[in-house]
Amino acid sequence: MKEILPEVEQWRKDGEKVVVATVVATRRSAPRPIGASLAIAESGKMCGSVSGGCVESDVFENAQEVFETGAPKLLTYGIEDDLAWSVGLPCGGEIDVFVEALE
Repeated sequence: MKEILPEVEQWRKDGEKVVVATVVATRRSAPRPIGASLAIAESGKMCGSVSGGCVESDVFENAQEVFETGAPKLLTYGIEDDLAWSVGLPCGGEIDVFVEALE
């Protein structure tokens, strides 16, 4: 989370709404550890990473729903899921990503 704080603070100073996605669980091989975070500004800017680029586009799409509804989401990506192949998580593991609006 520390790696994204300077940009998130600037976005908030600029009046942007921000959603933060955080890896909350990993199973087997995972590209990023628990605690890795991706911040998404309402304008579309992003910083950080939850998977080294494998699932960020899908997390971004889910963040748009969080911006609209305010309701957090728990996402799971893994090699067994058809979605995992489509968003490119071929590392053989699974990750859970919690996506929430930063208040």
